[in-house]
Amino acid sequence: MAPTRIILDTDLSMGAGADVDDGFALALAHADPDIQLDLITTVNGNTDVESATILTGVLLDRLGIHDVPLVHGSATPIMHTDLHRTPAPHVLALRDTARPCTPGYAPVAIVEHILAHPGEITVVAIGPLTNIALALLLEPRIKSAMKELVIMGGIFLGTMYSRAKPGEFNVFSDPEAARAVLRSGIPQRWIGLDCTLQVRLTMADAEQLQSSPSEFAAFAGDATIKYIDHQAVRLPGRLPKPDSIPMHDPLAVAVVSRPDLCEYKDMAVSVITGDGEARGVMIADRLETPSPPAPNCRVAVSVNADGFRSHFLSLIQKL
Repeated sequence: MAPTRIILDTDLSMGAGADVDDGFALALAHADPDIQLDLITTVNGNTDVESATILTGVLLDRLGIHDVPLVHGSATPIMHTDLHRTPAPHVLALRDTARPCTPGYAPVAIVEHILAHPGEITVVAIGPLTNIALALLLEPRIKSAMKELVIMGGIFLGTMYSRAKPGEFNVFSDPEAARAVLRSGIPQRWIGLDCTLQVRLTMADAEQLQSSPSEFAAFAGDATIKYIDHQAVRLPGRLPKPDSIPMHDPLAVAVVSRPDLCEYKDMAVSVITGDGEARGVMIADRLETPSPPAPNCRVAVSVNADGFRSHFLSLIQKL
């Protein structure tokens, strides 16, 4: 079978001493022979959108990806246009050496690419859903032209660990965009924290990568060790001390070619918007009552963690 063609929409921050899983997701999409990476778009989320674009360009150079367009996207959430962030000096210092982005604006590029290839493009959204919601507003025809939308986001069977962030980060960062997507009718598969927290890269895995003959794997192992150490500082109340990190975004990429890694359940999902105490909380109806609502998405409810780990490590070490 031909590889699945994807657009990867990311808020990548790997390479600046920050979260590493967006970078691993991009690397996995590149390494997987059953995925064809057509377009990469950036969005405000883990970091500001300009930093995400610069750091994605740096990583593309490191991976030797020169022919996939990279398009800059939304700088703020839909409703909070006042929340515009700018790059840190150490990221700006990388701009002249990073692969430059392609002219354009991500929501427009997403629309154009999907309509040019109807029924062929899967969008993998591993950041806030701002670009996807804006693409829907620009051209509703993508609802039927998109093959599938795979989303890393949400928590459906549990709760978050902090009242300060009641919703999962990607949804919490732009719940209005998540609501627009959930109401769109696009075929969508949500890979949430219920599963992503179970797929982890340990310190031993990181050290294995660090000693790999693959230049990228060695870099990634080093970045992972630093991030595991950083987690102990960021979450001082979490005991025992973290010795692993979850691979949130790589799991969303992995299930494109390996949907069998997760078990899914149809659900009717909504999200709480606004700035209240429950911002970004997902309300998931599991369709178990006598008169359930119509489902609007498929949700990953369990994961083969060992199967993911084998898939992920074997491909990353070939880069």
